Amino acid sequence: MDYAKFILRDPQVCGGEPVIAGTRVTIRTILASLAEGANIADILSDFPALTEEQVMAVIAFAADSAEEDLPTQGIPRVA
Repeated sequence: MDYAKFILRDPQVCGGEPVIAGTRVTIRTILASLAEGANIADILSDFPALTEEQVMAVIAFAADSAEEDLPTQGIPRVA
């Protein structure tokens, strides 16, 4: 998914924190909601201006970001 078209980072919007383009809903807010157990329907109910595609873009963004930050696993030693 090309999440870049959905996510904006502008110093004039929410202090430069990444948001869904055209909104002031931060990526952090959506991810925190998911971490607390909300599903996509819950998030769409809480933020009616969002679309399912935008929420999926946030998830894709987080997955890509996590992949970049995770350490590579070494080859396990066999005793």
